[in-house]
Amino acid sequence: MTKVSPSLLAADFLHLDAEIDMINRSEADWLHLDVMDGVFVPNLSFGFPVLEAVAEKCKKPLDVHYMIVKPERYIKQTARLGAMMMNVHFEACDHLHRTVQEIHDAGMKAGVTLNPSTPVCMLEDIIHDVDMVLLMSVNPGFGGQKFIENTLKKARQLRQLINESGSQALIEVDGGVQGETAPRLVQAGVDVLVSGSYVFKSATPEQTIHDLRML
Repeated sequence: MTKVSPSLLAADFLHLDAEIDMINRSEADWLHLDVMDGVFVPNLSFGFPVLEAVAEKCKKPLDVHYMIVKPERYIKQTARLGAMMMNVHFEACDHLHRTVQEIHDAGMKAGVTLNPSTPVCMLEDIIHDVDMVLLMSVNPGFGGQKFIENTLKKARQLRQLINESGSQALIEVDGGVQGETAPRLVQAGVDVLVSGSYVFKSATPEQTIHDLRML
C-alpha cells in the first residue's frame, strides 16, 4: 500500500488546529513539514514554534523536510520534537555522510532529497546509509507548481539503484502530486506520496488521502 504524507505547507494556517485534527482522523501515514529559510530556496515557511505546536497536536509520525543551508545545525532540536524522519538536501550538505550518521545517532530516520537537476547517480555511495530518498518533482520553494515529467524517469532509475544495491530505502516524491500524476509515480516505483494542495484544498480531504493510499 502506498504511504501518504500530506504537506502542511498547503494547510489553512488560520485554522491549523482543525487541519491537524483532520490529519489525525485520516489514513495519512505521516505529516510532511517543509522548513524553508529563504536562502537555500527563495521562500520562508515556518520554524520551531510552529513545529513544536504541530508535534504536540499531531498523532502521525512527522516527516520533516529541511530546505535550508546547513541543516545539520538542527538535528538535536528536530529529534527533541519526536520527529520520525529528518530529510536534508544533497545540495545543502558539505558532509552528507556525517549528517546522515548524526541524524541516526539522534534516533531518527535519515532522508536525502534531490533537486530536479541533481541526478540519481550522485547517491551511489550513500544509498545503503539512508532510509529514504525524496525526489523533488518541482523546484523547491513554493507549493502548487507544475509536475516535472522527468521525475518519472528518475524514480525508475532510483528504484533500479535501490534494488541492485540491496538498500532498503524508500522513495518519496514531493511536488505536483495529484490524481493524474500519483498513479504514474506509484507505477514507477514510488513508495511515499507527498501531496499538499491536492489534499488540503480538496472538498473531502480524508477521502482524497484514502484514494492516494489505495494506488
